[in-house]
Order: sequence, then structure tokens, then C-alpha cells
Amino acid sequence: MIEVHEMSYAYPGSKQPILQDMNFQIGTGEIFGLLGPSGAGKSTTQKVLIGMLKDYTGSVKVLGGEIARSNRTFYEKIGVAFEFPNFYMRLTARENLQMFRTLYSVPTVEVNEALRWVSLEDYADRKVQDYSKGMKMRLNLARSLMHHPQLLFLDEPTSGLDPTNAAHIKQLMIKQKEEGRTIVLTTHNMALAEQLCDRVAFVVDGKIRLIDTPARLMKEAGQTQVEVKYAHEDGSVKALHVPTHELSQHTQFHSIMNSHELLSIHSHEMSLEQLFIRVTGRALHEAEQ
Repeated sequence: MIEVHEMSYAYPGSKQPILQDMNFQIGTGEIFGLLGPSGAGKSTTQKVLIGMLKDYTGSVKVLGGEIARSNRTFYEKIGVAFEFPNFYMRLTARENLQMFRTLYSVPTVEVNEALRWVSLEDYADRKVQDYSKGMKMRLNLARSLMHHPQLLFLDEPTSGLDPTNAAHIKQLMIKQKEEGRTIVLTTHNMALAEQLCDRVAFVVDGKIRLIDTPARLMKEAGQTQVEVKYAHEDGSVKALHVPTHELSQHTQFHSIMNSHELLSIHSHEMSLEQLFIRVTGRALHEAEQ
């Protein structure tokens, strides 16, 4: 679906390119995450991929053609949901979607169906200016899906959502993948990417530092450990940490299991965020400053 080779991009007047020598491919039906802090180049990469920024160097092929030479039919095949959506605020959600439907020559779903996808059917006739940020985000996702795009670009799709609606949007994304759509997910939410993405790319200072499946990245980053909390003879709570591959031969672990009251046993794997800190030497909140 997407092939990027030696792609760089510099904004007009900038002395340094914001994107440098990017190389990656995204396959059909894949959820691919562009991860990193604010200002790392994720959104700029997305804008290149959807044809908003065409003065790049290198090659960027999307849906089989060089994106710099794309025409309006390209936009019949992709859906885009930016983090800060624009709507006609004095119109209702229904009126907004009815208007946007007229922009497409391809078949689109009925407005009520699109609103049902994001649980907004009960608010169809409320003006968008009265929507919360989370409701606007959900309406934006409905708008991006209503023409059945082959390729979907999502920028922070769960931003501003409560846990219930965030979970609903995650399930909607999984359903899109099951129907064969390819999703490019741009986020600094490492937990979201860990849950949804088939592969992820760490974007740091305009470069891709790592790219692989979340599971493989975390496995190669460090050993999984087991933490055992138990009641000590002196009344205190003690903890023992043992690498999983040593459990069968670990004398102290077996002694504790046989002679102490166990309070909890947990496995600890390195998270994507911990891996990001290791790779960049910066905590995520520090990298965003």
C-alpha cells in the first residue's frame, strides 16, 4: 500500500529538513504506527503520505503511484482523521456528514449508519459547536470512513475520549482491519500502539530509529522478569525479581514458594515507552518539551 524510499522533507525557509532519509513499507491490511513525541516529524510524515506536502525528495508511492503526481481520484480511496478536526460548527452532525457525502463520486454509507459506528446517532441533530472535543473526534472518524476508503490515516484517534469511548474506537479500528483496510496510526500514545499495531516505527528528530512488531521490539529489548511479593517472618512485605528463564532453577524462588505466604506474582515486560526511553535517552515528556 505504501512504499517510502530515502524520503526527506524541509519546510520552506527551514535550514534543516524535518524528515531525513526515511525508508519503510506498509502492507495491505496492516495497522502501522508512527510513534514518537510531539515535534518528532510524525504529522509531517503523514502529510507527505496523503499528498498535502509534495516538495519532498526521494520516492513516496501510495496505492501504487508516486504521491507527488496524485490527482483528486486519490482522495476517493483514502480516509483522513486529523487530531484537530474542522467542521461547519453551526450545522448539525447530520448536516455536516450529508454535505461531505456530496464531495465523493464513489458510494457512501447513510449518515445514520456512519453516526451509529461512533455512537453519535442520538446526537445527530445537535449543532457541532455544542459537541465536546471527544464527540468531534468521533464524528471526524465517521466522516473519514463513510466512503469506504482502502487506506485510513488516523492522527491521535483516541485523544480526548473517555475510557469507554476510547475502547469503542479501538474496536472500530480492529473491525476496519478485519475488513481489509490499511491503517496508518500517528500517535505518542505508546499503550495504544502496543495494543493495536502490527508494526511500529519510532520517529525521533525526523528519522526512523526502530521499526518492527511491538512484540519483537520488546522481546529484543530486554528479558521478562517475574516479581514475587511475599510475607516475611518479621511481618514485612518482601519482593523478589527473577528472569523468567531462570525460574525453574532458582533456589530462592522455590524456597519462597514453599515456605512463605505469597501475596502476588506478576510478570514484567518492557513496554514500548520504556523502550523509547532506552533508544532515545529521553523520557517521553522530556522529548515533547
